[in-house]
Amino acid sequence: MFDIAMTIPDLHAAYARGVTPEEVVGQVFARIAMVDDPGIFLDMPNEAQARAEAQALGAFDPSRPLWGIPFAVKDNIDVAGYETTAACPAFAYRPKKDAFVVERLRAAGAIFIGKTNLDQFATGLVGVRTPYGAPRNSIDPEIVPGGSSGGSGVAVGHGIVALALGTDTAGSGRVPAALNNIVGLKPTLGALSATGVVPACRSVETVSIFALTVQDAYAAYQVCCAFDPNDAFARRWNAPDLARPSAPPVVGVPSRDSIEFFGDSVQAASFADTVELLRGQGAEIAEVDFTPLYAVAQMLYEGAWVAERYTVIEDLLARDPEAILPVTRQIIGKAEGLTAADAFRGIYRLKELARAAEPALASVDMLCVPTIPTFYTTADLEADPVGPNSNFGTYTNFVNLLDMCGLAVPVPPRSDGRPGSVTLLAAAGKDAELAAVALALEASGTRGLGATGWSRPGHRALEPAAPDRLTLAVCGAHMSGLPLNHQLTELGASFRRAARTSNAYRLYALAGGPPQRPGLVRTAPGDGAEIAVELWDIPMEQVGGFLAGIPAPLGLGTIDLAGGDTVQGFLCEAVATADALDVTASGDWRVHIAGGEAR
Repeated sequence: MFDIAMTIPDLHAAYARGVTPEEVVGQVFARIAMVDDPGIFLDMPNEAQARAEAQALGAFDPSRPLWGIPFAVKDNIDVAGYETTAACPAFAYRPKKDAFVVERLRAAGAIFIGKTNLDQFATGLVGVRTPYGAPRNSIDPEIVPGGSSGGSGVAVGHGIVALALGTDTAGSGRVPAALNNIVGLKPTLGALSATGVVPACRSVETVSIFALTVQDAYAAYQVCCAFDPNDAFARRWNAPDLARPSAPPVVGVPSRDSIEFFGDSVQAASFADTVELLRGQGAEIAEVDFTPLYAVAQMLYEGAWVAERYTVIEDLLARDPEAILPVTRQIIGKAEGLTAADAFRGIYRLKELARAAEPALASVDMLCVPTIPTFYTTADLEADPVGPNSNFGTYTNFVNLLDMCGLAVPVPPRSDGRPGSVTLLAAAGKDAELAAVALALEASGTRGLGATGWSRPGHRALEPAAPDRLTLAVCGAHMSGLPLNHQLTELGASFRRAARTSNAYRLYALAGGPPQRPGLVRTAPGDGAEIAVELWDIPMEQVGGFLAGIPAPLGLGTIDLAGGDTVQGFLCEAVATADALDVTASGDWRVHIAGGEAR
């Protein structure tokens, strides 16, 4: 029985040493059985069908950035041959074609696992507004799973899949991330195609991505970000490789008199600690009055945007109103009393509020907000189906209306053990800038991945090597499946595991080649990033010969790992980086080269 962490580096390292994708699919279905939550998936292949899709991938191909990576899809996004229900049985249909984003994931080598549960017609932030039975929160079943992409968030939180697609109109791609201790990437509007997606508010929504790490979420975003001429709302955005910010960012946070936690002092303390983390990482912190943003947030369930939701279910509502849940019907049914004039008044009001918010937003590079202001239980929702849902949207509802991108990132746990989470927000097109800052936040403190018990790659203690062997860290062409790995295996070296350095290293793509080679350079703690490495145990009698073959500017030195251990490994002379490309923000040489080849 395998227990491979559901991250792209861990999975690709496993594939490079001989694990098959069929075996990983076996692990996926074993975890589904272990979790035993029928509320997560609404439709899915059986294990034999998923194994067949995995087997069809052929030999491991690391140039395909998502080769062998299991993924799930929110059930308002089409997957050919599987029902799309939008959590409404009367609405269900069986598409013959994958949604554009699903096509992109599969073309990159990802393996489809199942369609996930949601708040009906993506109307809600709580995850319990479904006739199929709500999925249980992966961290604590008493807490709501978050919505509307609840099934996707829970599937990633449990480590069933590495990636899951959601959608985000009011925060549905961010709230489940906060509640399940995972990453939620809400892209710039129009960057990901909506072809094959059942809309909620088509003009202001986007497909979103859940993952256990920022690096994985952004890698999936790079794959999915492609212009689709068949989507009238598509925009021509690119997804550049991550790069270190050229200057410390100015980060806006809610001012003391406009921040809101609904009495949750533990959440307030967690957010304050995160602001200090940002400050310690070099960011300049500026307080921003959120009053106009809160006013924008309230508009999402008024006027034009309620009417937009109404267009999706108008026929069903007229034909069979009882097919729609009462709370969903109550929210969307308000549109029946609206006029076209009401819609235009709402559009005008939004423009006025956006203009009022412009000076404050223009004064910062990005915002940092609590992803959620507090936590709510399923019992809270039974007592009040609307209030907690509205409160969850405090820091999410305004984002799409103002054409901002967002990234919900886990931070150190709260003092009561519940997961910490903040969301970074910026103007359209700044997805890469958010991810670069989020990488450093994610690396702060100790945090497990979702509810899995897995640590972030590299944060596991290292067992000593056998007395006749030396543990060696490699970060480039000597990694599994890459061109120079044979130099290790021919000397009898054996793979130990994937790991990460401490945050005192920078990674560069050196000039020359083939093969392309990286240079790992030590820097001050916190001035670099955790870089993916592989640990190999090499026979002591072979070390001298191996050293003799290492060309300048590379050499062997002592490397600090994220878990606190030290090993020997490849380091680069700093002088060689003068004409090299800094790829530190990728966090992984494989991610860098696969991203370059994928675009």
